[in-house]
Amino acid sequence: MTELLQNQFNDPYIQVMMAGSTLRKVKSRSWKKNRYFRLLEDGLTIWYKSRWAGRGHSTCKSRSTPVSVREGHQSEVLLSIAEEFPAELCFTLVFHGRQGNLDLVAESPDEAQAWIQGVRKLIHKTQTMDEKERLDQWVLDWFHKADKNKDGKMNFKEVKKLLKMMNVEMNEDHALHLFTMADKSESGSLEIEQFVFFYKMLTQRDEVWKVFQDYSEDGEKLMLEELESFLSVEQHEGEQSTQHAQELIECYEPSETAKKQGAMSLDGFQMYLCSQEGSIFKPEHQDLYQDMSQPLSHYFISSSHNTYLLEDQLRGQSSLEAYIQALKRGCRCVEVDCWDGYDEDPVVYHGHTLTSKILFKDVISTLKEYAFRASEFPVILSIENHCSVEQQKVMAQYLRQILGDMLQTTLLDGQVPQQLPSPQELKGKILLKAKKIGGLEEYLDETCTDEVSDEEEMANCDAEMASTEDSPEKKSKAKSKMSRELSDLVVYCKSVHFGGFEHARSHAKCYEISSFSESKAKKLAKEAGTDFVQYNTRQLSRTYPSGLRTDSSNYNPQDMWSMGCQIVALNFQTAGLEMDLNDGLFRQNGCCGYVIKPDFMRDGNTHSIKICLFYLQCGNLRRGVISGQQLPKVNQKEGSIVDPLVRVEIHGVPQDQAKDETSHINNNGFNPVWNETLDFTIHTPELALVRFVVEDYDKASRNDFIGQYTLPFTCIQPGYRHIHLLSKDGTAIPPSSLFVNISISEETDHSHV
Repeated sequence: MTELLQNQFNDPYIQVMMAGSTLRKVKSRSWKKNRYFRLLEDGLTIWYKSRWAGRGHSTCKSRSTPVSVREGHQSEVLLSIAEEFPAELCFTLVFHGRQGNLDLVAESPDEAQAWIQGVRKLIHKTQTMDEKERLDQWVLDWFHKADKNKDGKMNFKEVKKLLKMMNVEMNEDHALHLFTMADKSESGSLEIEQFVFFYKMLTQRDEVWKVFQDYSEDGEKLMLEELESFLSVEQHEGEQSTQHAQELIECYEPSETAKKQGAMSLDGFQMYLCSQEGSIFKPEHQDLYQDMSQPLSHYFISSSHNTYLLEDQLRGQSSLEAYIQALKRGCRCVEVDCWDGYDEDPVVYHGHTLTSKILFKDVISTLKEYAFRASEFPVILSIENHCSVEQQKVMAQYLRQILGDMLQTTLLDGQVPQQLPSPQELKGKILLKAKKIGGLEEYLDETCTDEVSDEEEMANCDAEMASTEDSPEKKSKAKSKMSRELSDLVVYCKSVHFGGFEHARSHAKCYEISSFSESKAKKLAKEAGTDFVQYNTRQLSRTYPSGLRTDSSNYNPQDMWSMGCQIVALNFQTAGLEMDLNDGLFRQNGCCGYVIKPDFMRDGNTHSIKICLFYLQCGNLRRGVISGQQLPKVNQKEGSIVDPLVRVEIHGVPQDQAKDETSHINNNGFNPVWNETLDFTIHTPELALVRFVVEDYDKASRNDFIGQYTLPFTCIQPGYRHIHLLSKDGTAIPPSSLFVNISISEETDHSHV
């Protein structure tokens, strides 16, 4: 622990950050205020305050470690003040999830570089920590939180406050007993090393110890053969357990003596179970593991709706940052709503609303820079075109000039395709999805009889407006001119009006794509589910939220994936169940934004589709929810402690929708133990997502959200596993976790549903 402290604080850049600096915080061209920033002693938190905030009081705020730092004018805000402040003074701290970024201006280039390099060192450190270092950092963090008077020691009064902070309700006599045991110097206070001992007693895991005892002959260590047996029987590893046991001892065992004996201690065993290897998610599915050589229509594609918005679609801010965040999350289809701007310069915003505007050319420049940071597979640029022919020509010019060879403007082999190309063939390419004059086979007049905007037409026939849904005036086609220059950039994603499944079977081309509002898609699924799945084996379809969702809320994407829809567009800026499911599905396959669909959704065989949609291929899932560890507080009031419960939800085809929950544990968010079993039957495992939710029970009102984790059923590792919880916006909240024992049994039942 002492070594960690020394390494952390000896770096000169870190020392500058800990000493603190007065930096100019910038929110706009007119809002630029000095704020005092410094790195706290935990080495993770950046704290800042204003000089004065009325009546002599200062206001304080804190942020966790950024995920990246951008040097110079690399934000809209800093670009707007580029003439006032040179690039060498400016930098942007980027935070994970939905936290706003910090745009800062230093007093000197040296000070700016100290913060830029210091933050980069912190980011590198947090990303490369091993399990022991992460635990040490966590303990260090609690020590500094508890040491209120900053004397490097912790008295018993501070310990009692610490227990409340840690979500622990403990008898004072027992707390004093642990304190006295740790206070070996009998000084009445704990220094850092003594605090580590106190923390270890506090976090002793009886449930892990019991599993350890089941396989340890002497109760002190697991010999190699005993660890092999545990991996084979409990973790279902089979023949690979022998080699894996040796690797785990080498990687996680902290004792060199035990290593030499070929053994694992309880500390090493617990460290393994808490690691990524001991997590619920199959390690082999975290990397790219799927066949990427099939047609685009055979994949689910991570897709964003109204990508430019950071908030709601009535008054929200349009921002380039929204595109950056979506692309860095692996999104592979982004939307651009284009309107005529001043000086013949097209703009992007949500038309006929109070949302702010950004320049189309800036969006395309951002796309060029960030399109392939998270994934090398193709990005689909979905254009909602409301521009005049003249400004469409400007759009085409920007697309060609800025994107260059990244923009796919020609057929790969010079031949009209019978099926769409694969993600593998289109690596590093951007595809334009928009209206096109004619098809790939021929060119027609410059007058296009299709409407320019898919979504405007579909919004008029949302189910919520059923009274006018079928009126002739809503279905009439308005002639609108389209630029040949923009049309020629569309190759594999030509937007067309949906003319029905029968028409698609006889006339549709594989490169034609239709958009469906959520209500239209649900109606088609209900009336012709098999046809919808078959349609999606050959062509791309895009679904999007109802226009009535002015708060930018989302629909459940699982309904659309169950029909084989590939581009299921969601409001990425809105946290909640729907984005949890989206993140859960695309967490696999290297987070590349493409997930291959099940076999029956790819072969187009009507018989096999019907079997999979209407017959059961069952698997039984049993989840023993054993315990939780260090759950975060949801109510920051002093003395408030959570009463946690765990709910497990199955999201998939209608037959699989299910949920069940444990009882709640009173006043213990630190180490609650449930020891309860929940059973589920999964009929179509290829389409099932499993969501673990932890809530703070409240008998008088709605439960408060604590954390969640969602993953595909096919990515679950059976056995004793930890589930590392995520916050509402999808960010990690270490070391909060659940400890579970999962068993999966397969059976086949051909009875009709």
